[in-house]
Amino acid sequence: MDGQRCVDPATRVSASAVVVVDERGPKADRGPLAKGAIVHHDRDLVVVDKPPGMLAVADEPGNKETLAEYTRILLRRMDGGGSGGGGLGVVHRLDKDTSGLMVFARSAQAQRVLAAQFRAHDIERVYHAIAHGIVPEARVETHLVMDRGDGLRGSFGHYRRARGEPPSDAKRAVTYAKPIEALRGATLVECRLETGRQHQIRIHLSEMGHPLVGERVYIRDFAGARIDASRTMLHARTLGFTHPRSGERISFAREAPEDFRATVASLTP
Repeated sequence: MDGQRCVDPATRVSASAVVVVDERGPKADRGPLAKGAIVHHDRDLVVVDKPPGMLAVADEPGNKETLAEYTRILLRRMDGGGSGGGGLGVVHRLDKDTSGLMVFARSAQAQRVLAAQFRAHDIERVYHAIAHGIVPEARVETHLVMDRGDGLRGSFGHYRRARGEPPSDAKRAVTYAKPIEALRGATLVECRLETGRQHQIRIHLSEMGHPLVGERVYIRDFAGARIDASRTMLHARTLGFTHPRSGERISFAREAPEDFRATVASLTP
Protein backbone atom coordinates (compact mmCIF):
# COMPACT_ATOMS: atom_id res chain seq x y z
CA MET A 1 0.00 0.00 0.00
CA ASP A 2 1.55 3.26 -1.22
CA GLY A 3 4.80 1.39 -1.84
CA GLN A 4 5.03 -0.20 1.63
CA ARG A 5 4.41 -3.85 2.47
CA CYS A 6 1.24 -4.19 4.53
CA VAL A 7 0.46 -7.46 6.34
CA ASP A 8 -2.13 -6.24 8.84
CA PRO A 9 -5.62 -7.24 7.63
CA ALA A 10 -7.18 -4.55 9.85
CA THR A 11 -5.33 -1.68 8.17
CA ARG A 12 -7.64 1.12 6.99
CA VAL A 13 -7.23 2.00 3.33
CA SER A 14 -7.80 5.59 2.31
CA ALA A 15 -9.58 6.49 -0.93
CA SER A 16 -6.33 7.86 -2.39
CA ALA A 17 -4.17 4.85 -1.47
CA VAL A 18 -2.39 2.89 -4.20
CA VAL A 19 -2.76 -0.82 -3.44
CA VAL A 20 -0.87 -3.60 -5.22
CA VAL A 21 -1.40 -7.31 -4.50
CA ASP A 22 1.45 -9.69 -5.34
CA GLU A 23 -0.01 -13.19 -5.33
CA ARG A 24 3.40 -14.70 -6.05
CA GLY A 25 5.27 -12.71 -3.41
CA PRO A 26 7.45 -14.50 -0.84
CA LYS A 27 5.91 -15.65 2.39
CA ALA A 28 6.11 -13.01 5.09
CA ASP A 29 8.81 -13.71 7.67
CA ARG A 30 7.02 -13.75 11.00
CA GLY A 31 9.90 -14.92 13.18
CA PRO A 32 11.30 -12.82 16.04
CA LEU A 33 14.01 -11.51 13.72
CA ALA A 34 13.27 -10.79 10.07
CA LYS A 35 15.77 -11.96 7.47
CA GLY A 36 16.11 -8.35 6.39
CA ALA A 37 17.68 -7.56 9.75
CA ILE A 38 20.91 -9.17 8.51
CA VAL A 39 22.67 -6.15 7.03
CA HIS A 40 25.92 -7.91 6.10
CA HIS A 41 27.46 -11.30 6.70
CA ASP A 42 30.58 -13.15 5.64
CA ARG A 43 32.71 -15.92 7.14
CA ASP A 44 34.22 -13.54 9.70
CA LEU A 45 31.36 -11.41 11.00
CA VAL A 46 27.71 -10.46 10.78
CA VAL A 47 26.14 -6.99 11.09
CA VAL A 48 22.56 -6.97 12.36
CA ASP A 49 19.89 -4.27 12.69
CA LYS A 50 18.58 -4.94 16.20
CA PRO A 51 14.87 -4.25 16.78
CA PRO A 52 13.90 -2.43 19.99
CA GLY A 53 12.75 -4.50 22.92
CA MET A 54 15.10 -7.42 22.22
CA LEU A 55 18.03 -8.38 24.42
CA ALA A 56 21.32 -8.23 22.54
CA VAL A 57 22.88 -11.08 24.50
CA ALA A 58 21.72 -13.34 27.31
CA ASP A 59 21.24 -11.66 30.67
CA GLU A 60 21.33 -15.01 32.45
CA PRO A 61 22.49 -18.54 31.54
CA GLY A 62 20.11 -20.40 29.26
CA ASN A 63 18.21 -17.36 27.95
CA LYS A 64 18.00 -17.85 24.19
CA GLU A 65 15.52 -15.05 23.44
CA THR A 66 18.32 -12.78 22.30
CA LEU A 67 19.53 -11.08 19.15
CA ALA A 68 22.65 -13.25 19.19
CA GLU A 69 20.62 -16.48 19.23
CA TYR A 70 18.07 -15.35 16.64
CA THR A 71 20.90 -14.16 14.38
CA ARG A 72 22.66 -17.51 14.72
CA ILE A 73 19.47 -19.33 13.70
CA LEU A 74 18.95 -17.05 10.69
CA LEU A 75 22.54 -17.56 9.55
CA ARG A 76 22.17 -21.32 9.81
CA ARG A 77 19.13 -21.17 7.55
CA MET A 78 20.83 -18.81 5.10
CA ASP A 79 23.92 -21.02 4.98
CA GLY A 80 21.86 -24.17 4.48
CA GLY A 81 22.73 -25.51 7.92
CA GLY A 82 26.44 -24.90 7.43
CA SER A 83 28.77 -22.51 9.22
CA GLY A 84 25.90 -20.43 10.57
CA GLY A 85 25.24 -23.09 13.19
CA GLY A 86 28.17 -21.99 15.36
CA GLY A 87 28.10 -19.46 18.13
CA LEU A 88 28.65 -15.74 17.69
CA GLY A 89 31.38 -13.77 19.44
CA VAL A 90 30.20 -10.70 21.34
CA VAL A 91 32.34 -7.58 20.99
CA HIS A 92 29.87 -4.87 22.10
CA ARG A 93 26.29 -4.48 23.31
CA LEU A 94 23.18 -2.36 22.94
CA ASP A 95 20.56 -1.83 25.63
CA LYS A 96 17.36 -3.82 25.26
CA ASP A 97 15.34 -0.70 24.33
CA THR A 98 17.94 0.62 21.89
CA SER A 99 17.51 -0.23 18.22
CA GLY A 100 20.14 -0.30 15.53
CA LEU A 101 23.37 -1.79 14.28
CA MET A 102 25.46 -4.40 16.05
CA VAL A 103 28.34 -6.56 14.86
CA PHE A 104 29.05 -10.13 15.99
CA ALA A 105 32.19 -12.11 15.22
CA ARG A 106 31.95 -15.54 13.57
CA SER A 107 35.48 -16.67 14.41
CA ALA A 108 37.85 -16.36 17.35
CA GLN A 109 40.32 -14.34 15.27
CA ALA A 110 37.64 -11.90 14.13
CA GLN A 111 36.46 -11.49 17.71
CA ARG A 112 39.99 -10.64 18.89
CA VAL A 113 40.51 -8.09 16.13
CA LEU A 114 37.11 -6.42 16.51
CA ALA A 115 37.38 -6.35 20.31
CA ALA A 116 40.78 -4.64 19.99
CA GLN A 117 39.23 -1.97 17.75
CA PHE A 118 36.51 -1.31 20.32
CA ARG A 119 39.10 -1.06 23.11
CA ALA A 120 41.13 1.37 21.00
CA HIS A 121 37.98 3.43 20.25
CA ASP A 122 38.63 2.91 16.54
CA ILE A 123 34.97 2.23 15.77
CA GLU A 124 32.62 4.67 14.04
CA ARG A 125 29.40 4.85 16.03
CA VAL A 126 26.67 7.38 15.32
CA TYR A 127 23.35 7.36 17.16
CA HIS A 128 20.12 9.27 16.71
CA ALA A 129 18.26 10.22 19.87
CA ILE A 130 15.17 12.19 20.82
CA ALA A 131 15.94 14.27 23.90
CA HIS A 132 13.87 16.64 26.03
CA GLY A 133 14.32 20.36 25.54
CA ILE A 134 16.53 22.40 23.23
CA VAL A 135 19.79 20.48 23.00
CA PRO A 136 22.87 22.54 22.09
CA GLU A 137 25.87 21.27 20.16
CA ALA A 138 28.38 20.05 22.71
CA ARG A 139 31.36 17.85 23.43
CA VAL A 140 30.90 16.06 26.74
CA GLU A 141 33.85 14.41 28.50
CA THR A 142 33.44 12.87 31.95
CA HIS A 143 34.54 9.86 33.96
CA LEU A 144 31.69 7.43 34.53
CA VAL A 145 31.35 5.59 37.83
CA MET A 146 29.00 2.83 38.94
CA ASP A 147 27.50 5.01 41.69
CA ARG A 148 27.60 8.78 41.38
CA GLY A 149 26.37 9.10 44.96
CA ASP A 150 22.66 8.30 44.76
CA GLY A 151 22.80 4.73 43.52
CA LEU A 152 22.80 5.60 39.81
CA ARG A 153 25.57 5.14 37.29
CA GLY A 154 26.83 8.60 36.32
CA SER A 155 29.69 11.04 35.97
CA PHE A 156 32.21 11.54 38.74
CA GLY A 157 31.62 14.93 40.35
CA HIS A 158 28.22 15.53 38.77
CA TYR A 159 25.89 14.55 41.60
CA ARG A 160 28.35 15.31 44.41
CA ARG A 161 31.29 17.69 44.33
CA ALA A 162 34.40 15.83 43.28
CA ARG A 163 37.06 15.31 45.92
CA GLY A 164 40.38 14.41 44.44
CA GLU A 165 40.88 12.45 41.25
CA PRO A 166 38.34 9.99 39.77
CA PRO A 167 38.56 6.49 41.30
CA SER A 168 40.66 3.90 39.54
CA ASP A 169 37.60 2.08 38.18
CA ALA A 170 36.11 5.23 36.59
CA LYS A 171 35.79 5.08 32.79
CA ARG A 172 36.60 8.07 30.57
CA ALA A 173 33.62 8.81 28.33
CA VAL A 174 33.39 11.27 25.43
CA THR A 175 30.19 12.08 23.51
CA TYR A 176 29.67 14.60 20.70
CA ALA A 177 26.08 15.86 20.53
CA LYS A 178 24.70 17.79 17.57
CA PRO A 179 21.07 18.91 17.14
CA ILE A 180 19.45 17.78 13.89
CA GLU A 181 15.87 19.03 14.20
CA ALA A 182 13.93 21.12 16.72
CA LEU A 183 10.75 19.38 17.87
CA ARG A 184 7.92 20.36 20.23
CA GLY A 185 9.52 20.15 23.66
CA ALA A 186 12.37 18.03 22.35
CA THR A 187 15.26 17.79 19.89
CA LEU A 188 16.32 15.14 17.40
CA VAL A 189 20.02 14.74 18.19
CA GLU A 190 22.99 13.07 16.51
CA CYS A 191 25.42 11.57 19.02
CA ARG A 192 28.89 10.43 17.99
CA LEU A 193 30.83 8.28 20.41
CA GLU A 194 34.55 8.58 20.93
CA THR A 195 34.22 5.99 23.68
CA GLY A 196 31.44 3.47 24.20
CA ARG A 197 30.57 3.09 27.87
CA GLN A 198 27.41 1.53 29.24
CA HIS A 199 24.51 4.01 29.11
CA GLN A 200 26.95 6.73 27.99
CA ILE A 201 24.57 8.72 25.77
CA ARG A 202 21.69 8.41 28.21
CA ILE A 203 23.84 9.64 31.08
CA HIS A 204 25.54 12.49 29.23
CA LEU A 205 22.35 13.94 27.77
CA SER A 206 20.57 13.60 31.09
CA GLU A 207 23.39 15.38 32.90
CA MET A 208 23.19 18.14 30.28
CA GLY A 209 19.56 18.59 31.38
CA HIS A 210 18.12 16.81 28.36
CA PRO A 211 17.18 13.20 29.22
CA LEU A 212 16.02 11.01 26.38
CA VAL A 213 12.34 10.79 25.59
CA GLY A 214 11.12 7.53 27.11
CA GLU A 215 13.89 7.52 29.73
CA ARG A 216 12.95 5.70 32.93
CA VAL A 217 16.20 5.78 34.93
CA TYR A 218 18.28 8.90 34.24
CA ILE A 219 15.42 11.38 34.49
CA ARG A 220 14.81 11.79 38.22
CA ASP A 221 16.48 15.23 38.27
CA PHE A 222 14.58 16.57 35.25
CA ALA A 223 12.10 19.28 36.25
CA GLY A 224 10.60 19.98 32.82
CA ALA A 225 7.49 18.53 31.18
CA ARG A 226 8.12 14.87 30.43
CA ILE A 227 7.28 13.38 27.05
CA ASP A 228 6.13 9.80 27.32
CA ALA A 229 7.24 7.03 24.97
CA SER A 230 7.08 3.26 24.95
CA ARG A 231 10.87 2.97 25.10
CA THR A 232 14.04 5.01 25.36
CA MET A 233 14.29 6.80 22.02
CA LEU A 234 17.82 5.85 20.98
CA HIS A 235 18.91 4.29 17.68
CA ALA A 236 22.38 3.11 16.63
CA ARG A 237 22.30 4.44 13.07
CA THR A 238 25.88 4.06 11.80
CA LEU A 239 28.55 1.46 12.53
CA GLY A 240 31.97 1.46 10.88
CA PHE A 241 35.13 -0.56 11.48
CA THR A 242 38.11 -2.21 9.80
CA HIS A 243 37.33 -5.67 8.48
CA PRO A 244 39.36 -8.18 10.52
CA ARG A 245 40.45 -10.20 7.48
CA SER A 246 40.71 -7.79 4.55
CA GLY A 247 41.79 -4.70 6.47
CA GLU A 248 39.22 -2.68 4.49
CA ARG A 249 37.38 0.10 6.26
CA ILE A 250 33.64 -0.59 6.00
CA SER A 251 30.60 1.29 7.27
CA PHE A 252 26.88 0.55 7.50
CA ALA A 253 23.86 2.75 8.19
CA ARG A 254 20.20 1.99 8.90
CA GLU A 255 17.36 4.41 9.54
CA ALA A 256 15.45 4.27 12.81
CA PRO A 257 12.44 1.93 13.12
CA GLU A 258 8.81 2.95 12.82
CA ASP A 259 8.23 3.73 16.51
CA PHE A 260 11.14 6.16 16.54
CA ARG A 261 10.01 7.87 13.33
CA ALA A 262 6.44 8.05 14.63
CA THR A 263 7.64 9.78 17.80
CA VAL A 264 9.55 12.34 15.73
CA ALA A 265 6.46 12.91 13.57
CA SER A 266 4.23 13.37 16.63
CA LEU A 267 6.57 16.06 17.96
CA THR A 268 7.16 17.87 14.66
CA PRO A 269 5.85 21.46 14.89
